[in-house]
Amino acid sequence: MSSPADRYARAQSVQSHPVTAQFASAQRFDLDPFQIAGCHALEDGRSVLVAAPTGAGKTIVGEFAVHLAMREPGDKAFYTTPMKALSNQKFRELQAVYGEDEVGLLTGDTNINGNARVVVMTTEVLRNMLYADSPALRGLRFVVMDEVHYLADRFRGAVWEEVIIHLPPSVRLVSLSATVSNAEEFGDWLDTVRGDTEVIVSETRPVPLEQHVLVRGDLLPLFDDRAGVATAQVNQELMRLRSVKGASFENNRRAQEYRSAGGQRRPFRGGKRPIRSANAQRIERMDRPQVVELLERSTLLPAIFFIFSRVGCDAAVQQVRRAGVRLTDREERDEIRRIVDERTRTLADEDLAVLGFWEWRENLERGIASHHAGLLPAFKEIVEELFQRKLVKVVFATETLALGINMPARTVVLEKLEKFNGEARVAITAGEYTQLTGRAGRRGIDVEGHAVIQWTEALDPQAVAALASRRTYPLNSSFRPTYNMAVNLIDQFGRPRAREILESSFAQFQADRAVVGLARQVKEAEESLAGYAEAMRCDRGDFAEYAALRRELSDAEKLNRNDRTAPAKIREKRQREIQSLRRRLQRHPCHSCPDREHHARWGERYEKLRRQTDKLRRQIDTRTGTVARVFDRVVDVLAALEYVQVDEAGRTSLTDAGATMRRIYGERDLLVAESLRQGLWRSLDAPALAALACCLVYEPRRDEGGPGEHGLPRGAFREALSRTQELWSRLDELERDHRLPGTEPVASGLAPAMHAWARGAALDRVLAEADLPAGDFVRWAKQTIDLLDQLSLVADAQIAGTARRALDAVRRGIVAYSSM
Repeated sequence: MSSPADRYARAQSVQSHPVTAQFASAQRFDLDPFQIAGCHALEDGRSVLVAAPTGAGKTIVGEFAVHLAMREPGDKAFYTTPMKALSNQKFRELQAVYGEDEVGLLTGDTNINGNARVVVMTTEVLRNMLYADSPALRGLRFVVMDEVHYLADRFRGAVWEEVIIHLPPSVRLVSLSATVSNAEEFGDWLDTVRGDTEVIVSETRPVPLEQHVLVRGDLLPLFDDRAGVATAQVNQELMRLRSVKGASFENNRRAQEYRSAGGQRRPFRGGKRPIRSANAQRIERMDRPQVVELLERSTLLPAIFFIFSRVGCDAAVQQVRRAGVRLTDREERDEIRRIVDERTRTLADEDLAVLGFWEWRENLERGIASHHAGLLPAFKEIVEELFQRKLVKVVFATETLALGINMPARTVVLEKLEKFNGEARVAITAGEYTQLTGRAGRRGIDVEGHAVIQWTEALDPQAVAALASRRTYPLNSSFRPTYNMAVNLIDQFGRPRAREILESSFAQFQADRAVVGLARQVKEAEESLAGYAEAMRCDRGDFAEYAALRRELSDAEKLNRNDRTAPAKIREKRQREIQSLRRRLQRHPCHSCPDREHHARWGERYEKLRRQTDKLRRQIDTRTGTVARVFDRVVDVLAALEYVQVDEAGRTSLTDAGATMRRIYGERDLLVAESLRQGLWRSLDAPALAALACCLVYEPRRDEGGPGEHGLPRGAFREALSRTQELWSRLDELERDHRLPGTEPVASGLAPAMHAWARGAALDRVLAEADLPAGDFVRWAKQTIDLLDQLSLVADAQIAGTARRALDAVRRGIVAYSSM
């Protein structure tokens, strides 16, 4: 790979790459050097990894790959994203450029013009196409992997590596990532598995970010401008506020303790007196309506307030509404109502009432909204569109908004720098801070973006500055072999080649890199051990042997002292062993050496380092080939269940059951395949099968209990669920016997609601039964649809037919609705 200096030298000569020059001339902005360098690499026939801050314009390089594909008849480009919402957004953008006939969309539950030359899709869809050797792959020249840092996601990250490894060698890969600290390492791996790959890293925001702390109505700069950019010194006024506040609290606490000792006021006789100045008073936080009005007066709208709670987001909207805040004029309100009514015209009035539609629309007309996963997807899309059109001015959002959706604002407000992670309140990371504040600053509109941190009693300006300064985070692989992956690899390549492929994963690449470092430590330790051995060398005999006797004697004496409860016979035996060791030690030639204790000190250092070195060697042994070893355990489970078979020549192949598993994707691929093989679901009708499929995809909240047997659908469902749970238990035991982690138990908490929905129950009843927001119910319903769709393709005729009827029964109303 070329050096940064070489790349940016090429970037200065746009005219040397005519296609890049033509593409650049059609853009709204002049391309930045990193964008030009990325386009040049693609025009020269190389793959490219672009790591740049949020909002820097990485997608321009991906769009150039699409532009290159459209120049040559028959060439195709796939644009992959981690989320359906991102896919929908990019689909509309590319349609606007190339027309409806040339652009398709595949997101699992949506199939629009899938044979187009440009297809936008979720990453899982492309993975499934690769394993199925889909005809749609013919003519594929470019694949754009947007938000490729999702590779680190512990639930879905393996899909990115599967795609990267399995794409045909002729396909050029465009990987677009947030700024990560190990971009070069990731680029080295891409270069290894994909061939010539250019790594382009930019840490420059196109719109500079000003960072403030909101204290008593004042926006104080986080950094002292007078200190210069290089030093990035924290604003001393903030430091004084913190120190005065801390001193005030401590002094007042001491005075209170002093007075309360006798229960009456007494003269103050020593130490600092309590501070009575205004600075000593509690710094009150501004409430949200006041903050919104301050931002409006300061022309810092539109703004996104990040609140790490769905309930908090909705409560914030109500708080601002009750305060009478209105951020729109009549013309904007009319436009908002027109857009909202057009986008929701196909939803039934009774469903709109359940969803709180009219109050939600009125809030939008005021210019305020919430945005979180609990919202109906259609409602989220409307909020995004209105915000992009500058009609909605303030959005209260959870951090999911920071994950790639194109909703830049002038200002981002962080009310707290900690969030609940499901178990405890934890501080946000530097990477999360970067993602959140990265939304501030609209290219071509704002001269600068603004990040506002609200003052709290526990705020440490130095800690905030550290978050703001560390703008990168490491990209670590989450790759692990699955049953579906194993049968697909064995079917296509055979077991030996499959192991080689897995050993080319980024997970193994990183493990091997770590092994290189460990091996270096072992080599250095061995050199030190040789020096220690020389230092403890004794001309009277083998001092290493003598040192070993001393350790053995010391250990025996320690054991005898500490274990006084042992039977008398055992204690007598130990005493005899101790006496024998003492005699051997005294007879050893080194015992009479005048430098014995000097040698012994070096011997102790030698032994300590030797143990550390042995530990490092064991780490190397466990890391080398780790992914392939997990693959072997997965194959052993498959062999035990007869999904694969080994012939006399040692070749591994799929059985009929293994061939079925090739098309079953998801966390519970083995449980689904085995349930089908055993016919556990054959007696179910469509609503019951929908409910059971929901049990296999649903992940309950940590504090959520099941519905209890009385709440579950009656009849065949209960027996099928019970047998499926028993099967899960047996499979879990088998996996743990083979040193695999197993899966979570089957969760039936949403089964009653999904059963009712599939039977045609009204939305209000179903949401009450589910005890979930509409957006969550729709998300689980769509995952249920994904599984039912798989069953309709791989199950026997009876279950396949039931799955198709169940799929149609679930895909109705708000689940079927799409605002596109």
